[in-house]
Amino acid sequence: MTGPLRPAFHEGQVLAAADLSATVEYTRALAARHARHLHEWGVAEGLGLVTAPRTDPMTNARYVEVSVSPGLAVDGTGREVVVAEPVVLRESDFEEVNGADQPTDEPYPVFLTAADREPAQSPRPDSCGTTAAKTRVEESYQILFGRLGDERLVAEQRPPVVGAAPADPPTRWLVLLGYVRWKEGHLTGVETKARGVAVRFAGVRADTVSARSGSLTLRTGPAALEGKPAIVLSGGDKPSLVFGLYQGSGSIAPLMTVAANGNLTIEGSFSGRMPAGSTLVASGTATDGMLLPLPAGVTPQQVADGRVVLHVHLTPHLSPPPTDSALLTPVEAAVDADRRVRCRVRLYDPGSAPGKVVERPGAVDFLVLATVAPTNGGG
Repeated sequence: MTGPLRPAFHEGQVLAAADLSATVEYTRALAARHARHLHEWGVAEGLGLVTAPRTDPMTNARYVEVSVSPGLAVDGTGREVVVAEPVVLRESDFEEVNGADQPTDEPYPVFLTAADREPAQSPRPDSCGTTAAKTRVEESYQILFGRLGDERLVAEQRPPVVGAAPADPPTRWLVLLGYVRWKEGHLTGVETKARGVAVRFAGVRADTVSARSGSLTLRTGPAALEGKPAIVLSGGDKPSLVFGLYQGSGSIAPLMTVAANGNLTIEGSFSGRMPAGSTLVASGTATDGMLLPLPAGVTPQQVADGRVVLHVHLTPHLSPPPTDSALLTPVEAAVDADRRVRCRVRLYDPGSAPGKVVERPGAVDFLVLATVAPTNGGG
C-alpha cells in the first residue's frame, strides 16, 4: 500500500495539466484529513435560520421569510462549505418536497451540502480561436428541504477512509441547519432542535489543550456575556481553577475556586450523595404543631424508603413564668411519624386568686440526626 503522493518537480520538466492538478489535490487532501481527524464536523460559523415577518397580500395571513445567514461549515469528509451571502429559502422548493403532506405542527429539516459548479463567467477562447476548457471550479453549495424524519440521515452518515480526499459530487454529506414550520402555504417559524436531533456544531478532538498566555478559559458562547458561566485554569505564581459567571465588565465572579494547595472555596452551599455511615444534623427550637426540618441534603423520599434513618431528641424549652410564684411544668414533648411536634406545658400560680391550672402550647429544643443506613455489602 502507498501513502499520499506529493508532487515533485525538477528543472527542465514539462509541466502537464495533471502535474498542476496534483499540486492542488495534494493540498486539498491534506486540509481535508486535518479537518476530518482533528475536528468534529458541523457548523463552524453563522449559517443560522433567520426570520423576517411578512404578510400575505391576498389573505392578510402573517408568515415569515426564512433566510440562511452567511457562514462556514465543515462536512464529515473534511470539505469546507462556504455561504458567502444570505440566502432566502424559497417556499416553492419546500412545496416541491413536502407539498403533498397533511397539515402538521411538526417542523421540517433544512440541510446544507457541498456542490461543485462551473463559474458563471464564460471561459475565454485560447490563442487559436477555439473555446478553452474550463480552468476554474466553483466550490458551491445546495440548501435542501428534507422530509419529516430525514434528520435521522445525519447520524447515519459515515466518514470516508483515513487517506481519502474531500468528497466531491455526486457524493453528498448533509449538514443540518435547523428546522422550519409550515402552515397554509407559508413558512411560519424556525427551530434548532426537533425530535431529539439538534444542529451540530464543529468541535475539536484533542487530548491536550495548552494556553500560551498561562490562562485557559472555557465558556458556553463565542462572546463573554454577563451572567454566563466560564471555567478558568490559571498558572503563574498562584495556580487555580475557577468556576464563575461573567460580570458586565468582562471579569469573572468566582462561585467555586480550587487553589494550588487543594483548598476549595464555594460561595454557595454544598450538597451531594451521603456515603454510608455518615451523619447530618439539624437543630433549633420548634413550637407545638411545627414540622421538624430535615438536615440539609436529606430528602423526605430518602427517609420514606429507608435509605436515611432519623434520630430525634427533644428538650422542653421553658420560658420564664409570668410571676415569681408561678410554676411552669412540661406535660408533653413528643414528635409523631410525620415529624410534627406535640408540646404542652402546665402553668400553676398558687398566688393568683383563685389558684388554677392552665395548660397551653409550649416549645422544645430539637436535635435531628440523619444517618445513612449501610448497604447489604456493609459500605
